[in-house]
Amino acid sequence: MLPWLHDNDPFPSVESALSTHSGASGLLAASEKLDMQRLLLAYRQGIFPWYEEGQPVLWWSPDPRMVLVPAEFKVFPSLKKTLKRILREPAWEIRVDTQFIHIMTACARVARRAQSGTWITADVLTAYGALHQSGFAHSIETWYADQCVGGLYGVSIGRMFFGESMFALRPDASKIALAALVSHLRWHDVNMIDCQQNTAHLASLGGREIPRSQFIAHLRQAVDKAPIPWRFDKTLLRDVIA
Repeated sequence: MLPWLHDNDPFPSVESALSTHSGASGLLAASEKLDMQRLLLAYRQGIFPWYEEGQPVLWWSPDPRMVLVPAEFKVFPSLKKTLKRILREPAWEIRVDTQFIHIMTACARVARRAQSGTWITADVLTAYGALHQSGFAHSIETWYADQCVGGLYGVSIGRMFFGESMFALRPDASKIALAALVSHLRWHDVNMIDCQQNTAHLASLGGREIPRSQFIAHLRQAVDKAPIPWRFDKTLLRDVIA
């Protein structure tokens, strides 16, 4: 039976999550509420929420785990050409944390394959908005001609970044934001981005699956390190172009 978490209940061990044969691989627990403190506790243990409107809050810790090692980020020739243009042209900007809720809302509106709705519900917006106000959640934003045309958001604890979602209104705008994130994390010695679940898109950019045990071992040492600053200079993009 799936554990039901009340306000002060701890999460069960991630090893107790449902297996690949269950039809809900990685499902660990359920709860009624989603709030900032529960989210911080979850991320520190390799757990994340994923559910739709009308469902209880469902908590997951899949095995294997999809990650992107910043040093392994793949920049295809077309994206490299785009990044070089961004460095040359003032109309292109990379901004951080100027439109966090807007980025989340834009991610929620993106139509995705095999999904009829979005997990970015009103409760999710509120909870992650609180994380943002407390300095734990951040948006990387691609701007062109003073218009936000793409971006991504996620959670940063210590030297660990947990990616949540991305969107693009122009070709490659989300990949530009990801390249900016990767260059920023490389600069600050963050060696892993949690991508949660496997997608062909992430795999094409260098993402890969690792055993949950390996992910948790890295996570435990990374989250206790000093947090990184969140100021970005787009010249850092030269690192991923090289």
